[in-house]
Amino acid sequence: MHGTGGDENDLLMIGKSLAPGANLLSPRGKVSERGANRFFARSGHGVFDPAEIAERAAEFASWLSEAAAEYGFDQTKLYGLGYSNGANMIYATMLLHPGAIAGGVLLRPMVVLEPEPLPDLNGAPFLISAGDHDPLLPPGGTEALAELLTRAGARVEAAKHKADHNLTPDDFSITKYWLKTRI
Repeated sequence: MHGTGGDENDLLMIGKSLAPGANLLSPRGKVSERGANRFFARSGHGVFDPAEIAERAAEFASWLSEAAAEYGFDQTKLYGLGYSNGANMIYATMLLHPGAIAGGVLLRPMVVLEPEPLPDLNGAPFLISAGDHDPLLPPGGTEALAELLTRAGARVEAAKHKADHNLTPDDFSITKYWLKTRI
């Protein structure tokens, strides 16, 4: 799932490279921020409306269920790969609709939502890949997200790379290894 300003084509070639032979779904974010596609809105950098995220996550969970019925796949085997806003949508959807996605790779995510009470993610696997000089992520943001998902019962692995918000070969290397060995 793409980041802000991307579209459904952005990560397809990366997905094919990271998980050869996997069937891929790639939605486009429905929200426009000054012409840039997003999966949910923000009112400023790092400022989100939990109600709006919940509404978009419900739409996304419904879309996934419809896609599973249409294409005949088992949602318990559906893993998300998302960058930035797309990564945030993956984990927000899992927190609000457990079972809609089985787990995921979160590239450059941040905490955008903390529902109360937290659901039981029942060991859902996550990989968080962050840049250690990411100007969009608050200090401790990677650790805060890992802790949130762990409290919700997920199995979380986190890696930091010498990088900013842009993706690097290290992100793809660790993701390919994680997908191969964990899923």
